[in-house]
Amino acid sequence: MQSIKQKTRPPSPPGGLPDFRNLGVLLRLLLLVNLLAAGTVLVQEEGGGFVSAFIAMAGRVELPLLCVALVLYALQPWLARRTLRAGSLAVMGVVSLVALAAYWAVGDLAGGGVRLSRWMTWAWAAGGLGLLYFDYRSRRLSPALTEARLMALTARIRPHFLFNSLNAVLGVIRSDPRRAERAVEELAELFRALMRENRELVRLDSELALCERYLDLERLRLGERLQVIWRAEHCPRDALVPPLLLQPLLENAVYHGIEPLAEAGEIRVQLYRRGNELRIEVDNPVVDGESHHAGNRMALDNLRERLMLFFDLEAGLETVRRNGRYQVRIRMPYRSAAQ
Repeated sequence: MQSIKQKTRPPSPPGGLPDFRNLGVLLRLLLLVNLLAAGTVLVQEEGGGFVSAFIAMAGRVELPLLCVALVLYALQPWLARRTLRAGSLAVMGVVSLVALAAYWAVGDLAGGGVRLSRWMTWAWAAGGLGLLYFDYRSRRLSPALTEARLMALTARIRPHFLFNSLNAVLGVIRSDPRRAERAVEELAELFRALMRENRELVRLDSELALCERYLDLERLRLGERLQVIWRAEHCPRDALVPPLLLQPLLENAVYHGIEPLAEAGEIRVQLYRRGNELRIEVDNPVVDGESHHAGNRMALDNLRERLMLFFDLEAGLETVRRNGRYQVRIRMPYRSAAQ
């Protein structure tokens, strides 16, 4: 059996260009430049014509801003392979070219004869401010907060699971020693996954294999009471997902849905791709008067925060309770390991 590595790798250097195909990044970019435009108008206009002056400023800024966002969106795969310095120079080059094109196309008409030097200085200031903001956000949030939060959020399997698994192994160690040995190996694999740094996305097939080990351990004590229906035939197995995303959902379903039942219960897991999104749905039976709702809410808040850290505004988690069942739905961008 492979030993668990105790020594971890040093963290990757902080900072870097943002993902210009991320909805949250694009929204922040648009908001930042418009705030800069509003600030510029406030400095220039001493009278009460702020609204009209801001509308005129927006007429000069919005079209070039949208063009820059579209070009950076198209160049994102190329930018992702560049160093921070080369990528930043490329971004500023895009800003300069778009600003020049916009000046000659609509600058004089919209701005009433704005000087080229002022036009380009403002564009460079907006581009530089945007790069500084995203670099600052990456440096402050990534190593100091994001990586720490990811490591803390993923290192939470309930203690009752460990105790129950060990008791189940003790229960079969004499009657079925081979099964007991396999269960110990599965438990070691599960905790080995927990002790990794878990900073990067992992392949979906690896996450599903980990879930199968977890379910085998739970079947050791629950037996035929635990029934799991998988519907994943239309889901690409090379999709990239946050580590330990599906296993906590299954643990919730077992803990809150199957354990309180006197009879057998069924957990349904569906994974599929819809356009550029990956969808995950897990639902389980609900017992009236079940007393673990606080723990369930805490685990789901944990998952929401991890999805936000990995995908920003492009991912989401929602829950639905109806017809005696509780369903968790997750959506996230589809990313392939082959990309």
